[in-house]
Amino acid sequence: MAADPYSLLGVSRTATEADIKKSYRKLAKELHPDANQDNPKASERFSEITRAYDVLGDKDKRAKFDRGEIDADGNPANPFAGGGFRGSAAGGPNPWGNQRGAGGAGGGYSAETGDFGSIFDDLFGGRSRRAPPPKGANVAYRLTVGFVEAATLAPQRITLSNGTSIDLKLPKGVETGTSMRLAGKGEAGPGGAGDATVSIEIRSHAFFRRDGADVRLDLPVTLAEAVTGAKVKVPTVDGPVMLGVPAGSSSGKILRLKGKGFTRKDGTRGDQLVSLLIDVPADDAALAAFAAQWSDARNVRAALGV
Repeated sequence: MAADPYSLLGVSRTATEADIKKSYRKLAKELHPDANQDNPKASERFSEITRAYDVLGDKDKRAKFDRGEIDADGNPANPFAGGGFRGSAAGGPNPWGNQRGAGGAGGGYSAETGDFGSIFDDLFGGRSRRAPPPKGANVAYRLTVGFVEAATLAPQRITLSNGTSIDLKLPKGVETGTSMRLAGKGEAGPGGAGDATVSIEIRSHAFFRRDGADVRLDLPVTLAEAVTGAKVKVPTVDGPVMLGVPAGSSSGKILRLKGKGFTRKDGTRGDQLVSLLIDVPADDAALAAFAAQWSDARNVRAALGV
């Protein structure tokens, strides 16, 4: 004996046609086999609520069920009345497209009986029983980008698995590990091409170092440049520029070049931080003679507690 159709649809016996249809639509969307291919219990429940709606969604069948003339499967309450047993509601077609027999359970269903077709079309876009053709396989690429190219977002040319080459625009905020998705650049398939993903790796540089959005550089200067001050040429990711070294500069002094770093995600750029390193020659007699007769009485290590 099938369960009470009102209980299966979660509605009361006084529910309106609209209430019954609304409840069925909700349950059908949740339990439809196309959305639950790995859940046989959902398919079982779908068959149950569809049988319930077959009875309650039809005015005549609902009235007969309420009067006790047919059972929850839509079969005559007295299967031998009126000319023998029938496998569906009296005089009506079997909406599952199969012979239910005495058990009344049946194996399949048909979306074309009554208004099932329109309901399924609404819920599943008219494709309730047909899965879309699969797309082609996705393809993963790894792209190594030079430090300066990454900092300046220089376009990159890559060759795809099908032999075609494309120019790739690096995203703002790019760093090692950044992944870029190229829609439709994967393998071809019946439902269209898959996608490609490009993972970025930024090479290290001979003298630039990255610090977030900033670029750091250790800049050697001579003793004379540090003592008297000078204008010196400094490399940047955008090309060489002139930098003023203040007179009396010590090793470790940091000078800033605005906007010479990496581009952030918001489009602004970091800076280049230049650390001065005074380079003293190892064997210079004149410098040694000068230092021997020159005295500096300061305790330059006082801050270190010595």
